[in-house]
Amino acid sequence: MSIIHVTDCFLPRLGGIEVQVAGLADAQRRAGERVHVVTATRHAEQPPGYAVHQVAMRLPWNLPVHPRAAGHLDRILGESRPEVVYAHVGAVSPFAWSGIRSALKLGLPTVAVVHSMWDPSVQRVYRWLDRLDGWTRRPLVWGAVSTAAADRMRTALPGVEVAVVPNGITPVLWRRGIPEQRPDDAVHVVSVGRLAPRKQPMHLLAVLREAQERVGNLRATIVGAGPEMPAMRRYLRRHGMGWVTLAGRLDREAIGRLLSGADVFVNPTVAEAFGLATLEARTAGVPVIARPGTGVADFVRHGVEGLLSDDLVDALARLAVDREERQRIARHNRDTEPPCTWPRVLAALRACRERAVRPVEAAGRRC
Repeated sequence: MSIIHVTDCFLPRLGGIEVQVAGLADAQRRAGERVHVVTATRHAEQPPGYAVHQVAMRLPWNLPVHPRAAGHLDRILGESRPEVVYAHVGAVSPFAWSGIRSALKLGLPTVAVVHSMWDPSVQRVYRWLDRLDGWTRRPLVWGAVSTAAADRMRTALPGVEVAVVPNGITPVLWRRGIPEQRPDDAVHVVSVGRLAPRKQPMHLLAVLREAQERVGNLRATIVGAGPEMPAMRRYLRRHGMGWVTLAGRLDREAIGRLLSGADVFVNPTVAEAFGLATLEARTAGVPVIARPGTGVADFVRHGVEGLLSDDLVDALARLAVDREERQRIARHNRDTEPPCTWPRVLAALRACRERAVRPVEAAGRRC
């Protein structure tokens, strides 16, 4: 099968879409499919085994947009004639939407996979765009990376069928970490994510501070980079939180080693569409604390793989003082596979492709 993934962002940029598309392309390549990625990211990586096409130009902050994307995408898709086009969409993804328009114009089976939680303002935008362009009346198949993200889409576009196509993981890669050398007996709390306002890293620091006041035996490592880093450093200095380490960006091997020595993983984000780093922690055997009603709930059940609570301080204090509960959850997480392995993800995508092919084949029979 010939496949094209269209994505605004790709490696070396690090985020849920970038990491997922790269992993997905590699999994499909290993399954024997011919895979291409088309991206607006400048200096995109060229992983072995599949082609990456850049439709990029020099812009401030390396923004992944291109004013003439439509013409380039028409040419690439028209020359390759893939059997299916997967477009990976966030809240705002002009390049991916250009790919969707080109694919539909060329009569190619097309699947749009949404990687974000559409808040009310984004929902209004998509309702307006649907009235303008009639997306829901076109042969476009919709997917979302979690049940929570799919529910937000259905609110915006009533009557649209939305499949759940989760992010994928290779469990064995997250169960080989060399344990971190423990400097003390403190409960080690880890969080991994982009340090951007929507990920709520400042709230995470407030949660850590209040939980420490309750239990007095925490040590924390926060992995990631982003615009909130300077404010976080100031907060730590102001409140004397020397027991919190801002580790910056780490590669996956280093994150694996860190998780192997973690006691608890915290994801503070309210509007988390999936939570790939959280899935990696759960797969590594770490008890997870996250919000209910987010994408994390697709692979973390309250009291089983971790705790889902809007009161993150209470949940963290509970696991910090209850070693037996932490160990029970950790054993379960180590001994069970998450429901997001690559074979399951590929099966979900194939089901979307089959739905996308039907109207194209029907149109061909009418000609």
